[in-house]
Amino acid sequence: MAFECRYLHLPPFCFEIRTDLPSVLTNIQLIYADAIQHSSKYTDYFLTIKSGSGLRKFIRPQVRFLADQQEPFKPINSDCGFALLEWGMNWCVATQEMRFVIVHAAVLEKDGKAVLFPAPPGSGKSTLTAWLAFNGWRLLSDEMALIQPGTQTVVPFVRPICLKNNSITLAKTWFPTARFSSIAKNTHKGDVIHLSPPTLSWQQSSVPAQIVAIVFPKYDKDQTLTITQLNQAQSFSALAENAFNFSLGGQAGFETIVQLVEKAQCFEASYNSVAELAEFLSEDVLPYANI
Repeated sequence: MAFECRYLHLPPFCFEIRTDLPSVLTNIQLIYADAIQHSSKYTDYFLTIKSGSGLRKFIRPQVRFLADQQEPFKPINSDCGFALLEWGMNWCVATQEMRFVIVHAAVLEKDGKAVLFPAPPGSGKSTLTAWLAFNGWRLLSDEMALIQPGTQTVVPFVRPICLKNNSITLAKTWFPTARFSSIAKNTHKGDVIHLSPPTLSWQQSSVPAQIVAIVFPKYDKDQTLTITQLNQAQSFSALAENAFNFSLGGQAGFETIVQLVEKAQCFEASYNSVAELAEFLSEDVLPYANI
C-alpha cells in the first residue's frame, strides 16, 4: 500500500502522520474522527508509522515508528501499529515540549474545576478516567497534564484513553456504544485498546481549566474507599516524581509544582468502586474548592 497522510489537530499541537498500514488509517478515522484535518498550515510533529522492510514484510511482519526521522522504539508486531503510534505521540510531547510543566497524570474537569490523577502503571488510573469521562466529567487528558508554568491552569491535550487487559472487557460492558480501537495483543503492557472520549471532550479541546485537587488513585478490589489527605511535603514529592520535564524546567518547574500543592487539595485514594470515588470528588472536594 502507498503511504497516506493524515493531519490530527490536537490542541495545542498538530501532528502529520504518514502510514502505509490500512489498520492504522482505519483506527485513526474511528478514534480521531473529530480531530482529522485535510491539511495544516502549521505542524508540530511529523510522524511516520510504516511496515518493516525486507523479509519483515512477509515473515512475522513488523511496524516501525519514526518522528522526524528518529526511531525511538524497536519495531513491534504489525497488529500493534495504532498502539505504537499512540505511544510515539506521547514520547514526542514528553521529551520535546518545554512550553508546559508536564505531569504524567489524567486530567478531568467538572463544574469548571479540574482534578489531576497522577499514578503509576497498575493503579487503575485509565479505568477511572474512562468511567469519569462518560459520567459527567470532561476529559482533558488520559496521559499527561500540560500545566502553564507559574499557574494552576491546565491545557487540554485530548486523546483516546488507553485501557489494558481486564479493563478492556469492563469498559466495553460500561460503554457498549463507544468507539474502541482494535486490540493490540501481547504488547509489553499486555493487551491494549484505545477508547475515544465523548464528543464534549473533543468539542472543548481548546478550553483550559483550573486545577483544584490532586488525587493519587490506587485501585484495590479488597479495599473500601479510603481517603488520606496529604500534607504539602508529601504532595510535592509525589507530584514531582510524576513530572516528565521537572528537572529541565528549572526554577519555573519547581515553582509551578510548589504552587499547585499549596493551592490544591491533595489526597491518596484507595478504592474498589469508581462510583464511590466519583461521589467523594463531587460531594466532598469540588464544592469546597476555590478557583
